Amino acid sequence: MAKGEMWGKIGSWAFLIGVIIALIVGLYAAYNLETNGETFGGIIAWILAVLGAIVGLVSAYGMGTITEKEVPSFLLAGIALVVMYGVFKGIELDPWIGSLLHGVSMSLSILIAPAVGILAIKAIWDIGKEV
Repeated sequence: MAKGEMWGKIGSWAFLIGVIIALIVGLYAAYNLETNGETFGGIIAWILAVLGAIVGLVSAYGMGTITEKEVPSFLLAGIALVVMYGVFKGIELDPWIGSLLHGVSMSLSILIAPAVGILAIKAIWDIGKEV
């Protein structure tokens, strides 16, 4: 297995594991928000953020599953996801549905935000190089 292929697999697995953890944690956070108003702990947030950073770094070096032509779509979708968290945080729906949307969007935002940040910096760098 070539070095680039290995990093591509690491990036893919980091993203997949991160999404699964984010969904599980989001459901748990929804339950906690509903029962006692607490969100999940900092260690899980750090794990999600590190997995997101791995995805972003691997993709920035061109070895991940996010290709150069997919970066603008990924950035737009990532921004939409982070905005979705802000919207669902303050929305007053049925208590369970509101907590569910808030918890899942919060954990997915923590996963995606580092990858979006890294790829946005790379995109700006690439635009600046062409001038």
